[in-house]
Amino acid sequence: MYVEVKKDDGVALLTINRPEALNAMNVAMLEELCAALERIESDDEVRVLVVTGAGRAFVAGADIDHMSRFSPQQAKEWSKFGQRTVGKLESMRKPVIAAVNGYALGGGTELAMACDIRVASDRAVFGQPEVKLGMIAGFGGTQRLPRLVGPGMAKEMLFTGDHYDAEAACKMGLVNKVVPADELLDYCLGMARRIAGRGTQAVRLSKEAVNHGQDLDLENALGLESELYGLAFATDEPREGCSAFLEKREPKWTSS
Repeated sequence: MYVEVKKDDGVALLTINRPEALNAMNVAMLEELCAALERIESDDEVRVLVVTGAGRAFVAGADIDHMSRFSPQQAKEWSKFGQRTVGKLESMRKPVIAAVNGYALGGGTELAMACDIRVASDRAVFGQPEVKLGMIAGFGGTQRLPRLVGPGMAKEMLFTGDHYDAEAACKMGLVNKVVPADELLDYCLGMARRIAGRGTQAVRLSKEAVNHGQDLDLENALGLESELYGLAFATDEPREGCSAFLEKREPKWTSS
């Protein structure tokens, strides 16, 4: 198995487990990842997902030997398959935290960018080195990267294929925070548990507002926010949250 999932207290930990190949993506791994993400999305016990890699890498790109034999049509189909799989992280209603433990190159950077929050180990390395192989990023890198770091920095990364350490990635806005390697999982799981303790629908609606509003003009984005704000009151969460605050107790969420 290339993908392992463990659940505890509302949080799922998904580990990409192909350490002998630095967790490089192949067809079987993407199929397993796609299936695992679909199960997690439909599992009401899971409120937050944390994604990490086994060994020294988060994901060190895709299987180069596999890609080297592509025809143009096969390359296009591979790109679309990868985009659909990686895109499940972004479209998932539940928050997703990337715990980037090591090398996150090519498809690894693309996988991390599709997550909602990215926390990097101080040993993490990022990059889009596809041009060194005569190809371009194909799992969303040319589109998500400029949205995160701006077009100028994205072009530098995509044109040079250079590697960037965790601190550089943090400074450019590619990751939210850098923590010591031995603290990474505890930090990310702790954040996940805090999020899992918030209003479930409120968190989901917040993700929807950000994801769908960022490509709208401000007027329409604000309209979307108002619609989703109203939807929050279609659940019991605002009533319970306000009552708990006024009564100085922890809220008891019931919606999923």
